[in-house]
Amino acid sequence: MPAEVRTPNIGDFTDVEIIEVYVKPGDHIRVEDALVSLESDKATMDIPAPVAGTVTEVKVKPGDRISEGDLLLIVEQESGSIEAQPAAAAPPPATEA
Repeated sequence: MPAEVRTPNIGDFTDVEIIEVYVKPGDHIRVEDALVSLESDKATMDIPAPVAGTVTEVKVKPGDRISEGDLLLIVEQESGSIEAQPAAAAPPPATEA
């Protein structure tokens, strides 16, 4: 099933420049693989893959400027692939009575 990968919340930044694209059509990606590298006036950051699968189309290139919600690429998801979820907090340690 195709999935659109969009720019996640990157803080208070808008119109951030893409300095490197790490993937191309045909590449197999796993959840958390770096897709693109962004550079703002304060930081450089990689955008991780939220899904696993095969890249079918890349919609951005180095030099493009993006903001939250912009389309980065299309991925043909692996069957059973799910979007990355934040790690749940570990339950408190059990105490003996």
